[in-house]
Amino acid sequence: MTEFVDLDVRPTLRAGGEPFGEILGAVKALKPGQGLRLYTTFEPVPLFHVLGSKGFSHEAREIDGGDWEVLFTPGPGAPAEGGLPTAAATPASDGEWPAPVQEMDNRDLDPPEPMVRILAATETMAKGEVLQALLCREPIFLFPELAKRGHGWRGAFEPDGTTYKVLIRIGAAAGATA
Repeated sequence: MTEFVDLDVRPTLRAGGEPFGEILGAVKALKPGQGLRLYTTFEPVPLFHVLGSKGFSHEAREIDGGDWEVLFTPGPGAPAEGGLPTAAATPASDGEWPAPVQEMDNRDLDPPEPMVRILAATETMAKGEVLQALLCREPIFLFPELAKRGHGWRGAFEPDGTTYKVLIRIGAAAGATA
């Protein structure tokens, strides 16, 4: 039976904050056999994709006042120790990638501007070329858009812990996952 750790990000969201780092921290702190019970102000569909790709199933239900309770349960593919890795990658991440032909620093931009700029840049690039982008958070909403367009990606936080670097390979992976 799964033991759930509670995380309520509603205060962060209501204050205009971004709780993704808080959620990742809670997932990383999970011990084997533990899941996450998340309370939020909306149904976090992109998070279902991100944690699902890491082996977590989810059950979501609307509770009082339009808030949501989501249970993330570790499955066979979930990390046994140390929680969720920060790297996002596609099957196309095997082997060497060419050097980026374009680099973007989007760390000073507010969402959704980084995603808009990255997607616009990918439209001008040739198949097989690589775009490098620096961001101030993991771009969870970007990954499904890249997958729809058939691009591969790899990403992780830099050693400073505040910069997320993503490499996007144009046309490299239909059906990519974060």
